[in-house]
Amino acid sequence: MGMWYWWTLLGMALVTYIPRAFPLTFLEGKELPPVVSGVLRNIPYAVLGALIFPAILYVQQDNLLFGLIGAAVAFSLAFLFSNVMIVVLGTIGVLAVYSLIF
Repeated sequence: MGMWYWWTLLGMALVTYIPRAFPLTFLEGKELPPVVSGVLRNIPYAVLGALIFPAILYVQQDNLLFGLIGAAVAFSLAFLFSNVMIVVLGTIGVLAVYSLIF
């Protein structure tokens, strides 16, 4: 292993450590404004949507309908039941049947 490996490892460690340590160090005991707090609460949902949406479109390269059917079933089951296991297993089941038929 060259020296570049250790510099890369150190750089990656700093890049992941600084965003975690900064709020704990400098914002401890301080209350954030409601607007900032609201934005921070919604970040996980925005990131999750950004990660999932491309996967819906490219789950099968030549079959866009497969991803759209899976998304529609998952959204429907989540709206009706809100149990993650029901959503995941139901979507897998519907897409398994769809794969067998088409």
